[in-house]
Amino acid sequence: MSGLPSTARVVIIGGGVVGVSALYHLAKAGWSDCVLLEKNELTAGSTWHAAGNVPTFSTSWSIMNMQRYSTELYARLGEEVDYPMNYHVTGSIRLAHNKERMQEFERAASMGRYQGMEIEILTPEQAKERYPLLETHDLEGALYDPHDGDIDPAQLTQALAKGARDMGAKIQRFCPATGVTQHEDGSWTVHTEKGDIACDYVANAAGYYAQRVGEWFKPYGGRTVPMMVMSHQYLLSEEVPEVEALTKERGSKLPLLRDVDSSYYLRQEKHGFNLGPYEATCKAHWHVDGDPMPEDFSFQLYPDDLDRIEWHIEDAMARVPALATTGISRVINGPIPYAPDGLPLIGPMPGVKNAFEACVFTFGIAQGGGAGKVLAEWIVEGRTEWDMWACDPRRFTDYTDHDYCVDKGMEVYGNEYAMHFPHHEWPAARDKKLSAVHDRIKALGGVMGAYNGWERANWFALEGDDTSEDSTRTWDRAGPWQPRIQAECEAVRDSVGVLDLPGFSRFNLQGEGAAEFLRGMITGGLPKAGRMNLVYFSDDRGRILTEMSCLRLGDDHFTLITASVAQWHDFEILKQPLPAGLILEDQTTKIGTMIVTGPKSRQLMAGLTDADLSLGWLSHQNATVAGKPAFLVRVSFAGELGWEVHCANADQPEIYAAILAGGATPFGMYALNALRIEKGYRSWKGDLSSDYSLFEAGLARFVKLDKAQDFCGKAALQAELQQGVKKAFVTLIVEAGDADAPPMSCIWKEGEIVGETTSGAWGYRVNASVALGMLRADLAVPGTELEVEIYGQKCRAVVQAEGPLWDPANERLRA
Repeated sequence: MSGLPSTARVVIIGGGVVGVSALYHLAKAGWSDCVLLEKNELTAGSTWHAAGNVPTFSTSWSIMNMQRYSTELYARLGEEVDYPMNYHVTGSIRLAHNKERMQEFERAASMGRYQGMEIEILTPEQAKERYPLLETHDLEGALYDPHDGDIDPAQLTQALAKGARDMGAKIQRFCPATGVTQHEDGSWTVHTEKGDIACDYVANAAGYYAQRVGEWFKPYGGRTVPMMVMSHQYLLSEEVPEVEALTKERGSKLPLLRDVDSSYYLRQEKHGFNLGPYEATCKAHWHVDGDPMPEDFSFQLYPDDLDRIEWHIEDAMARVPALATTGISRVINGPIPYAPDGLPLIGPMPGVKNAFEACVFTFGIAQGGGAGKVLAEWIVEGRTEWDMWACDPRRFTDYTDHDYCVDKGMEVYGNEYAMHFPHHEWPAARDKKLSAVHDRIKALGGVMGAYNGWERANWFALEGDDTSEDSTRTWDRAGPWQPRIQAECEAVRDSVGVLDLPGFSRFNLQGEGAAEFLRGMITGGLPKAGRMNLVYFSDDRGRILTEMSCLRLGDDHFTLITASVAQWHDFEILKQPLPAGLILEDQTTKIGTMIVTGPKSRQLMAGLTDADLSLGWLSHQNATVAGKPAFLVRVSFAGELGWEVHCANADQPEIYAAILAGGATPFGMYALNALRIEKGYRSWKGDLSSDYSLFEAGLARFVKLDKAQDFCGKAALQAELQQGVKKAFVTLIVEAGDADAPPMSCIWKEGEIVGETTSGAWGYRVNASVALGMLRADLAVPGTELEVEIYGQKCRAVVQAEGPLWDPANERLRA
C-alpha cells in the first residue's frame, strides 16, 4: 500500500509516549530512517488515560537520572519542535508520617543534589506555608521537589511525534503489526496489515500489549515478557472555590501533593482536584481465562470501582478538607502494565539478536523522555550514558512465570510508595528456585532472600528471634539479625563457616579457539590450566560491563562463573559474538555451590575429601567430598582460607550434611557482604557498573594494554591512562551512627560533593563501618578526611590505604 515504507533501519511497535520518544531520539541521533507502527491513533493505550504527573523523585540512581532528563526535555520541547504543550512545573510536596520516611527523603534529596536538583526538606509548618489547605498535625516533615509537575500526555506525545517527523522519521497510524520474521543475517521483516517492512532492528514498545507482541520473538530465542496489567483509578473533582481563590492569589497552581504513607497523590486540576490512590486492595486484569485481554482496547476504560479506594478518598479529605466540600466529576479507571519490580523494561531483548524492548512502564509519562534517550543509545551505540541495569530486561530470568508476575505486580502496586529497607524482603511469589538443601537451611533457622529467583539464607535466626516483616522496617544496622550476623562473621574469622550459594551463574565454554576468543573479549589475561583468575569485560568507553571468575580446565576449555543476577546478561556477552565451532552451555541450574571458609576449613575438609589441600590459592581440582564427586576451587569471597565446593544437585545434601557434622557454622548473605567489604571485594552493579571505567575502579592490574588483541574499550583505556582518571576507587572508614552508608550516598569535602559511595556495611572483623566508593581523584589519598551523608547525617570518614582492611597481605587467604 502506498505510504508504507518497504525498508527502515529500525521499526518501533507501539505509539505511546515511550515509542514516540524513542523515535524522536533515534532521529536526533541521526537515524531518521526509522518507522513507528501504531495499530490505532497515537496515545490510544495507557498514555491516553495517564494522569500526566512528572516527578523526579526516586531512590534509584538510574530512575532519577531518567526522570530528571524527562523534566529537562519537556521544559524545552515545545519551543524546540514548535508545538505548544500544557506543562505545569508546580513543584511537589511529599508528606512524611514518621522518622523512617524522613530518612528516605533525606537520602533522595542528597541524590538529587548530586544530580543538580535543589530538593528541599521541609518542616510541617513550611509545608503548610506552601500548601495552605493542608492539615499537618500528625506529620513528621516533608520533601519539596521544585521540578515536579504535570503535563498533557497527548500533547507531549504529539510534540515528540512532530519533532521526529520533522527530522525525517515516519509514523504509520492505524497500521497494526501482525508478526515478525528474522533472517539468517540477523535482519528482520516486520509484517503489518498494510504490508511488510524490512529492517535491521525491532523495538517492542507495545505498552500493555507488550507480552502479546513478545510472543512473536519466541522462535528466535525470545521468552514471555515478564509483566501483568493492573487496574488504576484516579478521580477528578468538581471545582473548589478555595482552590480558585488561592490560584488567583498566588498566580500559580498548588504544588502536587503526595501523601506517600497513605499511598495517594492529590493534584490541582483546573480549580479542582485529581486524586490518585494506589490501594492495597488492588485488582489485576486480563490474567485469568474468564477475563481475556481484548484484541483492541484503544481509548477504553474499565468500569468505576470506587469501593476499592474509599479509605483513600476519606483520608485525602481529612488531609485536605477542601476536597470534602466538592463532588466527583469523573472517574478514570484504566489499564497500567507492571513488571514484577515495578520498573520498566528498556534495553536488549533477552536471547534475541537485534531486538529491543521499551515497555511495561508504570510511570510512562514521567520516564518517557529519558526512556526514549536510553533506548536510542542502546540501538545506536550499543550502551547507555548511565548504567541502566535497574531497567534492563535481562534482570528477569526463567522464574518469572505468569503467577509470579501477577503476584509481584499486585504487591508492587499495593506498595507503590513503600520504603525499600536494607534488611526487608518482599513476601509475594517466593520459593521459585530452591537449593537441594533448602529444607535443611530453613530448619537451621535460615531467614531467606530471593536472588535471581533463588532462595538463599540472608542470616540464621535462633529460637525466639523476631523474623517478622515488621522488624525489618528500619534503615538502622541494629535488628534481630545483627547479633546473628556478628556471630556468623566471627565463626568464619575464628573457625569455619559454610554458605549455601545456589544460582551461581555458570557457563561452560569449549572448542578449538576458545582461549583466543576469550583473549579478544577480556581486558586482561587468562589463567593457566588448573588455575583461575578474575576477568573483566568493558564497553567501548573502557567502562565495566561485567566481571567473571575464569577457571581454565584445559587449553581450550573454561568454566566462567558470575553473579546470580547477571545470568542472562553475561551469557549474552559471550553468546552474541561466539564463533562457529565453539560450544557455550549455561550450567547454572545443574550445579550447587557451597563456600567452606575460615582458618579451620583445611582441617575440616581433610576429614571429608581426597583432594590435595596443599594446592595454593586460585587453584582448582576434581575430588570426592563425603564420598561424592565434587569440584574444589581454592578461593573465598569471605577473604579467609577456604574452598568453593561445586557438586551435582543430587549430591549436595550429603556433602552439606558432612560439612555441618565436621563443625562448620552456617552463615548467610548478610555476613558474606560484611566479610567481602572488609577485603575491598567489589559487588556487581554496585561497585562494578558501567558508570565507571576499569581504571577508575582500581582494576588496572586486570588490564593488559600491551597484549595483541584489540579488545573492546582498549583505545579508550589507553587514552585514559595518558590523561589520568577523574575518579578513583577508595575504601573509607566511616564514623557512622545507627546506619551504614547505602549505595550512592554523597561524599562531601568542605561543602562540595566530591564522590559517592558504591556500597557500605559494618565490618565485624575490623569493628568499623566500611564504605567503598568513587572519589575525585586528587582526594583519593590515604588519610584524607571527608564526610559521608547517611540519611541526612554527615558522618566523618577517612580514606584508607590501598588494599584490604582485613588481612592486608592476604596471609590468611593464602595460608
